[in-house]
Amino acid sequence: MKQKWESLVEVVRGPLVESIHMGAIAVVDSHGQVLFQAGDIDELYYLRSSAKPFQTLPLLQNGGAQRFGLTVKEVAITCASHEGTDDHVATLMSMHEKIGLSVDQLLCGVHAPGDRETQFAMRERGEEPNAYRHNCSGKHTGMLAQCVLGGYSTEAYTDPSHPVQRQILATFAEMVDVAMVDVVIGIDGCSAPVFAIPLRNAAYGVARLCDPVGLAADIQAACREATSAMIQHPFMVSGPYHSLDTLLIQAGSGKLISKGGADGYQIVGVLPGVVPDHPEGIGIAFKVLDGDAQGRARGVIVTTLLQSMGVLNEEELQPMKEFLAGPIFNVAGLEVGSIRPSFRW
Repeated sequence: MKQKWESLVEVVRGPLVESIHMGAIAVVDSHGQVLFQAGDIDELYYLRSSAKPFQTLPLLQNGGAQRFGLTVKEVAITCASHEGTDDHVATLMSMHEKIGLSVDQLLCGVHAPGDRETQFAMRERGEEPNAYRHNCSGKHTGMLAQCVLGGYSTEAYTDPSHPVQRQILATFAEMVDVAMVDVVIGIDGCSAPVFAIPLRNAAYGVARLCDPVGLAADIQAACREATSAMIQHPFMVSGPYHSLDTLLIQAGSGKLISKGGADGYQIVGVLPGVVPDHPEGIGIAFKVLDGDAQGRARGVIVTTLLQSMGVLNEEELQPMKEFLAGPIFNVAGLEVGSIRPSFRW
């Protein structure tokens, strides 16, 4: 019997393994073939923000980008968990003007920007954050755009019974090959519905997102529009400096997309023709069971996988050293241990 969870990452201090990050990994191609697994990949997990590239598909599928004249950069932020920089806010304000929305219509709530430099600058000028600074405001703007596009009320657009949310669920269920009634629905931190499905199906959906051959023409076009936007504007997907998603997409140079979710969830999609001897698109989905609050496990997992698969080499991974397996140093610069993957490709 397959274990539900396996050891994915070990943190070592001196001669001892001090802590272990348990979890599960699924790597699946766009034909549904499982290429690698660790743990039980039929266990259900919430995708959290890793679902965002799927949640924007109905907007694109129904011609929303053309209807509102959205730029590629603006499409990218609908897939984002952004850091709330001034560039992100300016992009959202442009979208709201085109669509005919106001910041008060966003139901995601308000928090300070994730980017520290932006926090300091706002403090200096006495600016209080509004909903544009929320890391999910791009997704919510996309949902509001779907309301306007479909002629639906913008009130309570986050309610799971709202027509926009039903459309999103239907498209998501089709992409991941799970019946709508079998998708477990919760409420995310930003008040929008969030989906739980088997890890296997999440990875399959990501593979199809990157390689949508065989899907209806309008969904194929939407998938390519979303992934292309993420690849062209990795900064919009997250933000500056220490963002795993942004750094991975930049390192991939057109080969992959990446989208993290809260509580240790991560997806990566590899475009077709990238992996040697495997022409199909490939989806990676994994869950770190403890939630990976420090963010140290997911970087080791994803960089190990991508290097093992031949997607990224050592040179391409150099800009993201902080996310790689290797030695751990204390603030005095003394090497005190290491972090390493405990699964094998």
